[in-house]
Amino acid sequence: MNDLLAIYGITACVVLAWTVVRLIRAPKDRALWSLCGLITGWTVSFPFGRAADRQVGLLGTTAMESRLIEHSLVVIGVHGLVCFYLYSALNGRQARKRAWQYGIPLAVTLAVLMTAALLTPEGVGTRDHRVSSVAVFFVAADAYCVFGFSRAWVWNRRYARGAGPRLRRGLRLAAAGMVAIVAASVLFVVAVVLHWAGGGAAPKSLHTHGAAATALGWFAAVFFLLPGVVIFLVGVAYPAAAMHGIALSLWWRHLRQYRRLGPLWAALHEHFPENALSRVPVRPWRDALNPRAVHRRYYRRAIECRDGLVRISPYVIASDGTGIRSPQELSDGLRRALRARAAGLPAAANAVPIAVPEDASLEADVRELVALSDALRTERPNGEK
Repeated sequence: MNDLLAIYGITACVVLAWTVVRLIRAPKDRALWSLCGLITGWTVSFPFGRAADRQVGLLGTTAMESRLIEHSLVVIGVHGLVCFYLYSALNGRQARKRAWQYGIPLAVTLAVLMTAALLTPEGVGTRDHRVSSVAVFFVAADAYCVFGFSRAWVWNRRYARGAGPRLRRGLRLAAAGMVAIVAASVLFVVAVVLHWAGGGAAPKSLHTHGAAATALGWFAAVFFLLPGVVIFLVGVAYPAAAMHGIALSLWWRHLRQYRRLGPLWAALHEHFPENALSRVPVRPWRDALNPRAVHRRYYRRAIECRDGLVRISPYVIASDGTGIRSPQELSDGLRRALRARAAGLPAAANAVPIAVPEDASLEADVRELVALSDALRTERPNGEK
């Protein structure tokens, strides 16, 4: 149980941080605000619930007040989930109208929670479901969760049909989490009713009711609620996480190719420094610590290498006299051409294409340049960027 709670807490904090970053970039996105409300409610409610489980308060509250804050934040977060789908599917005016309508059940639930908390005698355990006010408190919160997640599940399934592959996988994960949360909430209601119904029974029957209710509640929490919440949060974050994963893979590939182009760039830059698209020197450690600049430097280095090859190509043909085929042959011809240019030897009249890829894409062009640069690495010039 403690391991599951730790996973829940870590996952909620990570998803909350991701949501806040997204919200900073798009502060007018009402759907994102609603989703942030859901994740914030669940994350902030966690420590209050843990304190209430130990029959202590948090931040100067009593144990029951901490329980009230916990469940209030949870149901407000569920309402945020409902609003997320409303603002994602409807225009602004319609979404706001429906959000106010769905706010009525939320207001009723919050009123019931506050009334039940106020009616709970001091010293009563916050999970003592034999007390009617405590039982009503939990039934109201769980019933609202069933209502909110059921509505969200219906909209989720509807929107997943027309979504792209990445978004559809995220929505399906979220839907699976919702089903588990709804199942857990229903089982919690049954467990609370069993515990409350046994409150006035004979001692032997009371023990039977209490044991059954406790076992059912533990089963619902361990096998449905906590895994369901984690799966739901993963599903919410999955589309953006997958997109960032692809972006990270592209970033890493560009960084590697940028560095592999170093020998070719250094050899050409020594003879054609005016080809540089930027006169600002870039240190290797700064290059590694500035992820946003990697793509720009990758494209710049590829262009500079191609420009340098165009300018040195007459010397390559003149010094070799034959067509250059393999990267190793071309690297040998390039070294001879660079020496010939430095010595002031004559060159052919026109530039010719060398190391040209079969297709016209930039990635294919870079592959040819990288192959040539790797061949040059055995004789690495000084002065690499």
